[in-house]
Amino acid sequence: MTTASDYLVQRLYDWGVRKIYGYPGDGINGVMGALNREKEKVSFIQTRHEEEAAFMACAHAKFTGEVGVCIATSGPGAIHLLNGLYDAKLDHQPVVAIVGQQSTTALGADYQQEVDLISLFKDVAHHYVHMASSAEQVRQLIDRAIRIALAERTVTCVILPTDVQEMDAVPSPVRKHGSTFTGLGFTRPEIMPARDDLKRAADILNAGKKVAMLVGAGALGAGEEVAIAAEKLGAGVAKALLGKAVLPDTLPYVTGSIGLLGTKPSWEMMKECDTLLMIGSGFPYAEFLPKEGQARAVQIDISPRMLGLRYPMEVNLQGDARLTLRALIPLLEQKQDRGWREGIEKGVAEWWEVLEARAKVEANPINPQRLFWELSAQLPDNCILTCDSGSAANWYARDLKVRAGMMASLSGGLATMCPGVPYAVAAKMNYPDRPVIAMVGDGAMQMQGINGLVNIAKYWKEWSNPQLVVLVLNNGDLNQVTWEQRVMNGDAKFSASQDIPEFPYAGYAGMLGLDGIQLDDPEQIRSAWRTALSANRPVVIDARCDPDVPPLPPHITFDQAKGLLSSLFKGDPNLGGIVTQSAKQMMSTLLARSEK
Repeated sequence: MTTASDYLVQRLYDWGVRKIYGYPGDGINGVMGALNREKEKVSFIQTRHEEEAAFMACAHAKFTGEVGVCIATSGPGAIHLLNGLYDAKLDHQPVVAIVGQQSTTALGADYQQEVDLISLFKDVAHHYVHMASSAEQVRQLIDRAIRIALAERTVTCVILPTDVQEMDAVPSPVRKHGSTFTGLGFTRPEIMPARDDLKRAADILNAGKKVAMLVGAGALGAGEEVAIAAEKLGAGVAKALLGKAVLPDTLPYVTGSIGLLGTKPSWEMMKECDTLLMIGSGFPYAEFLPKEGQARAVQIDISPRMLGLRYPMEVNLQGDARLTLRALIPLLEQKQDRGWREGIEKGVAEWWEVLEARAKVEANPINPQRLFWELSAQLPDNCILTCDSGSAANWYARDLKVRAGMMASLSGGLATMCPGVPYAVAAKMNYPDRPVIAMVGDGAMQMQGINGLVNIAKYWKEWSNPQLVVLVLNNGDLNQVTWEQRVMNGDAKFSASQDIPEFPYAGYAGMLGLDGIQLDDPEQIRSAWRTALSANRPVVIDARCDPDVPPLPPHITFDQAKGLLSSLFKGDPNLGGIVTQSAKQMMSTLLARSEK
């Protein structure tokens, strides 16, 4: 061990870090040299863009529970990390960013690529962002950055000037005034609410006649306990987007997603319940929760900052979801009257029939809902699902039936474009034997996704199982925002901002040595999925979708209907398709109900 950079890599290894996602540059060359010397210990995964590296570090944390680490050079490289780091921050994931900086002797001299990185990262990494000015600091900076990221479930940042990277390593500073001696290790504590609070919560839940549950990412890993509680309470369970994998969608009382991308059963359950149990969720949209005063409410969350934030809770329980539920369940009484639960199950069964009917409506040429509906039946066991923000998230949230053992994620709090493909690659890096499927819009593919395909081409031969499928919803339109322009603003589609150029996604995949499937016939959807999921290499499905299929919310408000009508009267360029597809979707809903 010769340099501070060598010591840094060793310290990361001692903390259990085995992968670092990033992109090189002269501002971080000292660490790159050390990574090269220790490549048998810590793998450097080269991304095509620093933003992708931060997304992959976030996905690493989401799918493994470990700290994710990304690295970039000074100035421009560091700046590129920010969007992916905010994705991690807003979804409460432990990520450490290591960034280079100009030499300490140049700081303050308006030097090339000199950026005030401490100020730049002060918001996204406000729990801990510091710059090393000596080799002695490296130990404490890495120790604290990792421990704080894990403990606070947040982003931290360590800044390393180039001259500090090349200084002689100092594993242990001189023992004198001003020195500090940090150590390794962090074990997540077992956080439990007070027993009296658990009893008060149980009394509220036992008194309720119409109990609704809402679970989010904080309930991942507590599915068994959630199911037991739901059974005793006779409750239905709605899922925030990040909580999609908490419970299988095959359970008859799981109402599915909630919110604008949610389901009618979730909407109706929240509208009619008299008691709410929220577990590990920061779901932000109050209009989809019970009206204030309608329901008595209990919340479980490991972060006290999230308690009582979205709804006036009568009892707030700070604790780990699984442990708290295990302590709460013995205090819950078995509901004898199952009328509320039976009504929920009836509504869920009818809703799946509605979704099937909507998915099978003819479109020009492909109804995007059908892509997801057909995939549900073919999802491989233990697969990992990733999705991008945009219209793809609508169909992912509603139409895709997740089963036990699967993992699934997207950008929740930030809802940013572009993590779909890097999330999938990070999943594959950590679980090379598991099938991975990414669902991405053409806008996100053109912004970053096609670069992610280059990354897949670089690494896929290292994976024990090559199954990775990228579904591209190719509709030539920034579809989610287009519909938001119509419904929320009452404006016609603004073609100059919404139309995107043609790109041969399947053909490009072929050029990279991957497989590509061009899909423009709805009758070929099932076979396309079958082919892609059995291929001997990663596959891109380029699905030509109809941009005029409306992402109908679970409840259409007067303002939403007014906005859409206003946009049509203003001469929307897709007027004919919108009217046709909206009518077909509504008619399919009515027909599905009339057949009951």
